[in-house]
Amino acid sequence: MKAIKSVLLTCDSAVKQILLTMNEKQSFIIEDLDDFHVVIKADEEWRVRRDLEAELEKNTYSLE
Repeated sequence: MKAIKSVLLTCDSAVKQILLTMNEKQSFIIEDLDDFHVVIKADEEWRVRRDLEAELEKNTYSLE
């Protein structure tokens, strides 16, 4: 078995559902541990965080 560099992400269940949806388009999740933890590929961390931030921004209400 080959070792893979990875990052443990801790999030709430709503964010985890967004991550699972994003993973369908481009696979980056190595292991889905439980309702609050996901292990992702280390080299994908920056892209995942950026894309997640953009997705969360779409769902944010603004008074402007």
